[in-house]
Amino acid sequence: MLGAGGTGGYFGGRLAESGADVTFLVRKGRRKILSEQGLRIESPFGDAQVAVKAVLAPEVTPIYDSVILTCKAYDLDAAIASIAPAVAPTGYVLPFLNGIAHIDALNEKFGRDRVLGGTAKIQATIMPNGAIRQFNDWRSLTFGEQSGEMTDRVRTLAALFESAKGVEAFAVNDVVQRMWEKLVHLSTAAAMTCLMRANVGEIVRTPYGRDLFLDQLRCGAAIAAANGHAPGAAFMKAWEETFSQQDSQYSTSMLRDIERGGRTEVEHILGFMLDKAVAAQISCNTLRLAYTNVKAFEQRRAAGRLV
Repeated sequence: MLGAGGTGGYFGGRLAESGADVTFLVRKGRRKILSEQGLRIESPFGDAQVAVKAVLAPEVTPIYDSVILTCKAYDLDAAIASIAPAVAPTGYVLPFLNGIAHIDALNEKFGRDRVLGGTAKIQATIMPNGAIRQFNDWRSLTFGEQSGEMTDRVRTLAALFESAKGVEAFAVNDVVQRMWEKLVHLSTAAAMTCLMRANVGEIVRTPYGRDLFLDQLRCGAAIAAANGHAPGAAFMKAWEETFSQQDSQYSTSMLRDIERGGRTEVEHILGFMLDKAVAAQISCNTLRLAYTNVKAFEQRRAAGRLV
């Protein structure tokens, strides 16, 4: 498991808690915390403190059957360099990154038949004390072969996750479609929460917030459709409801990155969708505004002018 932050720490920690053989590939500082305190999870599905194995990049050998990526998209190149020596000759790579663009890079490095597709639905982050905090009941992983075939390795991984507490695992034969659908929802949520610097409920409670949210959701759906992956009716209905909830506290990792003055995945989510919209000649004013807003934040960050 590359990464022991919000996503990798939660799902990898739950696997380790269930008795699975999990090794975390981390940096020195994180390994020190894991070796001294174990991996700690604070969750509505039960807290945990698990002794885990952790290694540094120079220590890995090609023995790992499954290499799961949970890094930020902007760290993909470094992540590929770190995991390349770890993948067993018959092993595979499964990324749970935001967006879709990373799949092409992984296919080029490892070969399409050794790269699965996947999405993670969770709101969790690493706290200053090193613990992983899960914020709500989202706890699902969806994964499968890019080809759509249901293979033994996909079934085996699903069975491992099904034994873990606080995890919902879905092995599917349409993972690329699902990745596009997640990108539609995520780009909508990131565009709106970052542009407004507010969570879903705070936005929806304004006079025009809900209408703007649903307009951006439909824009994202049109972009996906132009690329051969139109979202289904059930998906659209579910997210129309989510983006209409006045009491929702749903936010996005991109907004949290902005609020702490950190790097963002703007190019891999908003920039990617904007490029696809322009190529398909789809009107996308809200998306364009959100992208420009975050890029302006990056300019201020680079100049040391954040307050």
